[in-house]
Amino acid sequence: MFAIPEQFSNATKSAFEAQFAMYSALSAKTFDSVEKLVALNLSTAKNAVAESTATARALLAVKDPQEFISLTTGKVQPAAEKALAYSREVTAIVRGTGAEFSKAAESQIVEANRKVLSLVDEVSKNAPAGSEQFVSAMKTAIGNASAGYEHMSKTAKQAAETVENNVTNAVSQFASKIPTAA
Repeated sequence: MFAIPEQFSNATKSAFEAQFAMYSALSAKTFDSVEKLVALNLSTAKNAVAESTATARALLAVKDPQEFISLTTGKVQPAAEKALAYSREVTAIVRGTGAEFSKAAESQIVEANRKVLSLVDEVSKNAPAGSEQFVSAMKTAIGNASAGYEHMSKTAKQAAETVENNVTNAVSQFASKIPTAA
């Protein structure tokens, strides 16, 4: 007697449990990242209000145009540097979360492929005579799908690195063009 339905049932149950565990971990990571972003935004908003108040007071105390120009020019570089620091912190949080998601997806796919190949091997042991070609085709299809995923994953990582490098270069160029206080 074949135990194929039971094998599929066990494989499905195992896959569901693994996905549930992964989704729970990713949900926790997502909430952690959102919490970090909220804390960063609150801190940034508090600092911005305090600095705006101080700047407004300083501008109200200005006596001549030269002092006004000096004061406003002196605020440009620190404001731009703070904006750059903020964007770097946001990028770090998002990058960390994305890395966790990528790592979880990759491990999930590797584990699923391993289980499917194991199931195909187990089913092939009980397969009727003459089905060797079908089993071989299944294994080849799974191998090809796995290789395709790996290629797509590498390409996506390279594209993400390229975008990140371009953004970093653009930010560096922007930062180098910020006027300094005289």
